[in-house]
Formats: sequence, structure tokens, C-alpha cells
Amino acid sequence: MEMGLVLAIVGGALAVFMAGCGSAIGIGLAGQAADGVMSEDPKKFGSLLILVALPGTQGIYGFLIGIMVMNRLGFFGAEGLAAITTQQGWQILGACLPIAVAGLVSGIHQGRVSAAGAGVVAKQPSDFFKAVIMSALVETYAVLGLLISILFLNGIKI
Repeated sequence: MEMGLVLAIVGGALAVFMAGCGSAIGIGLAGQAADGVMSEDPKKFGSLLILVALPGTQGIYGFLIGIMVMNRLGFFGAEGLAAITTQQGWQILGACLPIAVAGLVSGIHQGRVSAAGAGVVAKQPSDFFKAVIMSALVETYAVLGLLISILFLNGIKI
């Protein structure tokens, strides 16, 4: 396998792995807080489920970039894998880094904000939407990382 193809595959894998780790950690943090609230009031499950699910989107964004890389490399075509130069491989790897890093960091921090939101749901259930908005604000930077990764990937000529 040529070095360019290896670099491109590593880029796609990093996007999936790092953004997925951010989501897993974020969901874990929010889920722990939600479980504590539900131990006192199980009727709050619906509101808490939304807060716990929010950090999961970063993993989806990384997965989307991973699929885009695989598509660009010809993983799904009958023609076989594309011939990628080392320079193109570095470009693809670099294009994957915005969502990889933004997904990791924002997933963790969105989980922390969602965990705090579980406390809001416990004490002030009427402020649930405020807690969701606070958590969703952190999502903005994962979305920006996703968009720039998409733009970079679409700009690479193969």
C-alpha cells in the first residue's frame, strides 16, 4: 500500500476515533449525572435522555467524515482504490483533523455542560430548555469542525 493511501486512511480513522471518543466520554459524563437525578425522580427520564444524547453528535460527525474519506478513496466503487500521492494523503489527513480535534474536545465539554443541565432538570424542571440551549452552544464548534473538514475534503483534487 502506498504512503499516500495510508496517510489518507489514518486521517479518516482519526476523525472517527477522536470524535467518537469525545462523544463516548461526553455521554458517559452526562449519563452519570442523569442516572443520579433519575434515582430520585424516574419521571424525568425523557428530559434527561435529550441531555445525555446531545454529546453523541460529535461521533456522528466524525463517522460522516470517515465515510467521505472512504468514498473519495474508492472503497465503495468497483474500480478499486484510488492512486493517492503522498501529498494528497497528507492533505486528506489534514482535512480530517478539524472534526477529529473539535469533536474530541467539544464532545467532552458538551457532556460536562449536559451533566450540569441534569442538575438543572433536578432542581428547576421548567428550565429544561435553557439547559439544552447551553449544551447545544458547545455543539457549534463541532459543527464548524465538520464543515471545515467537508470543505477541505471537497477541495482536494484526486
